[in-house]
Amino acid sequence: MRRLLALITVVGLIYGLAAAIYATKTIFKVKMNYAVVLERFGGVRQAVTEVGWHARLPYFTRIEQEVPLMNQTMPLGGSPAPMRIISKGNVALWTSGVLTYRIRDLHRWAIENLNPLELLQGDYDGIVKDILQAQDVDRLISDRETIKEAIFKALKSRPINVGGPTLEKKYGIEVVSFVLKESRFGDKLVEASEEKKRRELIAEAENYAADQEASRIRKLYAAYLDGIKNLQHAVGGKDDATNAALLEFLTQQKWATAYEKQQQGQNTVVIQNTQGNTPAIALPAFDAAKNRPKGGTHGQTAN
Repeated sequence: MRRLLALITVVGLIYGLAAAIYATKTIFKVKMNYAVVLERFGGVRQAVTEVGWHARLPYFTRIEQEVPLMNQTMPLGGSPAPMRIISKGNVALWTSGVLTYRIRDLHRWAIENLNPLELLQGDYDGIVKDILQAQDVDRLISDRETIKEAIFKALKSRPINVGGPTLEKKYGIEVVSFVLKESRFGDKLVEASEEKKRRELIAEAENYAADQEASRIRKLYAAYLDGIKNLQHAVGGKDDATNAALLEFLTQQKWATAYEKQQQGQNTVVIQNTQGNTPAIALPAFDAAKNRPKGGTHGQTAN
């Protein structure tokens, strides 16, 4: 029993010592497709990329960060939730996107940049917003493929500032892909757009009805004008004044009044006299003897 207890005690001490050492990361492991950045005494930073177990001096070195060397994703705005942007026409939209990148130069990423993830997020959001907010709202909805490719090219090769480095050169990364996940209006704006479309359809239907009515009026006017021309030709009128008089005469429908003013022996009928000058048309001579009915006297007709 004493030997067994002694063995258990020794094993426990060894396990506790190993756990304490591992907890302090004095002995650490570099996994495949990962790298560890160490900060040594004096501020010197070193990247360890060799896969396996490694040891460091306690208190004189510390593990600053563990860097994955595989493809990584970065959402637009730092969150998977859609981000609000303002289009060129001052219209608010919600959009989301994902950047996929891979760290190629560990020295630039971890040694030359402090908090590289935060810096990359800021530059990435700025470039994407610049392109999205310079577009018309119609293109953001219907031409997403072209806009997505333009953003990818900008992330890949466009300098962050004029004469400055690109994202790939500044952070030592490779931009693998960019996906514009969604671009949509807000709920209230969607309702307003649907109401606008409904009104446009109603206006289009009203315009069509108005066109049909205008076409019908044009046909009636053409027929009416032909009737006036035929009447003018029949009565022998030639000048424009007679045309105006006939038009006014036919509009007011004063045929009966005009014939009531016809007296025996006159060849002129007064049609309208509103401006002091009397437009007239010449009628054929009235043959009272030929058209006198039986029982008529003084050369007058019954009507």
